[in-house]
Amino acid sequence: MDATISARDPRAEAQALVGEQYLARVLEPSPPAVTDGPFFADDPVGLDEGGDEGAAVTMRGLPGSLDWDAWLAADESVNGEHRPWVTSSWLGADRRLPPAPADLATTRIDLHRLAAYVIAPARHRANGKFGLRWTRGGFGTPFFPGPGGEDRQIRVDGTTLVDQRGGSAADGGTVRTVPITTLRAAAEFLGGEIDTETAAEHDSPPVGDIDAPLRVDPEASRFLGHWFGLGFAALEAVRGDAGSVDPSRPQLWPGHFDPAIEVGDEDHRGSYGASPGDGGVDEPYLYVSVWWPDRVGLSGDDLDRELWNAPSFTGALLRVSDFPVDEDPVDVATRFWLEHRDALTRG
Repeated sequence: MDATISARDPRAEAQALVGEQYLARVLEPSPPAVTDGPFFADDPVGLDEGGDEGAAVTMRGLPGSLDWDAWLAADESVNGEHRPWVTSSWLGADRRLPPAPADLATTRIDLHRLAAYVIAPARHRANGKFGLRWTRGGFGTPFFPGPGGEDRQIRVDGTTLVDQRGGSAADGGTVRTVPITTLRAAAEFLGGEIDTETAAEHDSPPVGDIDAPLRVDPEASRFLGHWFGLGFAALEAVRGDAGSVDPSRPQLWPGHFDPAIEVGDEDHRGSYGASPGDGGVDEPYLYVSVWWPDRVGLSGDDLDRELWNAPSFTGALLRVSDFPVDEDPVDVATRFWLEHRDALTRG
């Protein structure tokens, strides 16, 4: 068991920082398990919850009386010690993306297999849902009802598989951990089975040898955790923007292994996501995929290839190697998605 990993309740952690004056908003899933549809998951930034938005501390671009940067600045002498927590939670402060490791693809593929064939099916067996989310250090499920009705979350933290029961450690929550080794070992640890049907899609890697060691490099796994964190932060900013029509909630789809949302009306709808790389593009990239190019005049030879530069679909890409240097990557991603959303809306 990894003694450095404990049971967590991210929203409660944030609430303890801001005190009773504000309602804290975060990005990570938090307990308790949600047993009502349609999402069967919490909305940590609160856009679907209503309530007093004026009293919330939230990330930049979302409704609230303060964003986390403003909260830090309000009393830096007191709040400054919490800057690392805000940064690592991808809520603001000093957000930076480390360089992508050279061997990222190997880790990405094997964690994709673990997500699609073991982790997502465990949630699906409990409530019929298989969407995943960003969690600190990697990715995981929202909280869902465990076998005994307890709150349960399964997540990857670096090279460790975590099975949490209950809320934070302070509230009696517990974790079991095991190093990531093979698909079979992971399924047995979680008390489930390998499911090749539920969450896999056409671009999922083959399930492969379930007894072969999963090749998960610590640096590469941590990078993926950062990539998913920036993706969720920027997607929530797009979702919360007033110009986004009928946005869906961000989810990390285990079949594609990328966080994404859908935005737009029936003619101008598109998918907005943050791929960690795939068979077509060998590095992480942002994308916008237009659903109905012919409805908005984006089909044919006169397509603006500088704006809509995706090589294999009608849409746009921004590779991580083309991110501006020394700029908050969440701001980079948010700007990219909003600019292309607006261009798609104009047709």
